[in-house]
Amino acid sequence: MIARLRERLPAWIFLFVLLAVWEVVVARGWIADYLLPAPSDIWVTAVELRDDLQAATLATLASILWGLGASFAVGVSLAIGFFLIPVLRRAILPFCVFFQTVPIVAIAPLLVIWFGFGDTTVRASAFIVSLFPILANTLTGLEETDPLLREMFGLYKPSRWKTITRLQIPSAIPYILAGLRISVGLATIGAIVGEFIAGGGLGSLIDSARTQQRVDLVFCGVLASSILALVLVLSIDLLSRILMRGRPYTRSAR
Repeated sequence: MIARLRERLPAWIFLFVLLAVWEVVVARGWIADYLLPAPSDIWVTAVELRDDLQAATLATLASILWGLGASFAVGVSLAIGFFLIPVLRRAILPFCVFFQTVPIVAIAPLLVIWFGFGDTTVRASAFIVSLFPILANTLTGLEETDPLLREMFGLYKPSRWKTITRLQIPSAIPYILAGLRISVGLATIGAIVGEFIAGGGLGSLIDSARTQQRVDLVFCGVLASSILALVLVLSIDLLSRILMRGRPYTRSAR
């Protein structure tokens, strides 16, 4: 515990110094507060509008979790299908890679046309951007199962499906978790972008504050989305430690 505190102490000191300098710069008028509000003003706004911020954060969280859950189910299923049927992988995976390169900002207007304004578009946006890391990492994990374990498992002459479900998927768990960790941040971005276009949640709150020139409220929304993403990443890290505890041998995930 002491070692962890010492390791993180410089970051906390830097944060406090940064906030203090920021507060002084705005208080002395070196930067106009309508361009960069002081941290104290942002805090006051956050306290005053805490109910609105809480409701928007929960709405965004619901969309993130929905999109992440869908991307996990579809990504793992596709990875298993690609692994079992190589021709399917050669036919579909290149298009998955291409689709991943298209910016979600360019796709979001199409999602509104297809699904309309509301949660469906936001969830679809979160799903699209968070799918590929889970798919790619799961496929890598299935392919990189330890050859010695495969050889030992083959002594029992298991079926192909039993080998995948009882050996290769458990061996791929570190890779799946690594992909899930990446996808959490991407799902947050996708949900916020979707909310900019389709409404609702923190994205709508930030966009509305922009039109009102409420820079302090924009900062509140940005900080809320950052904290939300951080909490989700830490939750995945905790899940990883729980699932990987006691494993005698684990290959490092990419």
